[in-house]
Amino acid sequence: MRSLKTPLAAVLCGGIIMGLALGMRHVQGLFMLPMTSARGWTREEFALAIALQNLVWGLAQPLTGMIADRFGSRRVLFGGCALYALGLYLMAHAAGSMQLALTGGVMIGMALSGTAFGTVYGALSRVVTPERRSWALGMAGAVGGVGQFAMVPFAQGLIGNMGWMAALLVVACLLAFAAPLAWTLDDGKTAGRPAPAEQSMRAAIGEALSHKGFWLLNAGFFACGFQLAFIAGHLPAYLLDKGLSAGTGVAALAIVALANVAGTYLCGQLGGQFRRKHVLAWLYVVRSAAMLLFVVAPLSAATVYVFAFVMGLTWLGTVPLTNGLVSQVFGVKYISTLFGFVFVGHQLGGFLGVWMGGLVFDATHSYDMVWTVSVLLGLAAAALHWPIDDRAVSRLQPA
Repeated sequence: MRSLKTPLAAVLCGGIIMGLALGMRHVQGLFMLPMTSARGWTREEFALAIALQNLVWGLAQPLTGMIADRFGSRRVLFGGCALYALGLYLMAHAAGSMQLALTGGVMIGMALSGTAFGTVYGALSRVVTPERRSWALGMAGAVGGVGQFAMVPFAQGLIGNMGWMAALLVVACLLAFAAPLAWTLDDGKTAGRPAPAEQSMRAAIGEALSHKGFWLLNAGFFACGFQLAFIAGHLPAYLLDKGLSAGTGVAALAIVALANVAGTYLCGQLGGQFRRKHVLAWLYVVRSAAMLLFVVAPLSAATVYVFAFVMGLTWLGTVPLTNGLVSQVFGVKYISTLFGFVFVGHQLGGFLGVWMGGLVFDATHSYDMVWTVSVLLGLAAAALHWPIDDRAVSRLQPA
């Protein structure tokens, strides 16, 4: 049993939970066309539910972070897995768009706040030493990326052989079985314990909100959420509209997830060697360039796969870098809470990205406007990250 309480076990188990949670989120675009066809919904109705999921996830993350910081992360992770499983079960039986919004939107959004990187990275930041933090966050992200990659062919196979409803139920069972893994992320020895300077949670939040860099991080993270939610939610449908096969969209999502394994680990390592804010800025520049070239170049399966690979390298690499930057500036005592506040910006972007995709398509029968907005937001995010003051606050600096 002692071997289950090592940092490596925490990294692996946290990565597995995160991989299942984010993997299901990653393949939601595969469910759009079969679900809307079966239920008679429009793309905007489906997109609104997923957009609501992003919004609820973001708004719930600060509260979830507070609970994890106060009572320990493993309880939050366990409850998040259980809620995720229940949300998928009820989503499979949703008969109307309102039920879809409440299950796939509200319930799964809340579950993601307890099972994704906000909680997992917060726990790992306390479980491991500062010297190994970049390794732990990068490795957990890589393990989670493997889960995301595996979920693409797995979900597509389930949909093709058993139908979309059975696919949702199978993934619900996987989340329920993964819940006990949460007990390996035991940060209870640090969560809830007074900080060296006896800082309260309220004081920590006030300190962060008065820091200009904290707001710049939040604004820059908005672009990340917008881009990722739009692409994950609408890329398969976009490719079908352009005359490519459904298999091309599935392969693209799989390539994104596979490249994300290497990209997340690499970004974690780069965060330990270079200034994180500079790495983040360049990631957003690369993303914008990739999207611009993808839209203007002649579309083919080859260009789709190259685009998916480049996007995958930068997909979730922003998260360990942003989390590491928050802990670098403000410490790890309330890392889950503070990252939760930064994550609100990410999910506001995610809400607008996936919803705007459906809204604009239904109005214009084209995604061109949304691609343009995504490119411009990425460039703006790069500019916002560069001037961030990434020095530790005076409270953490040596006398």
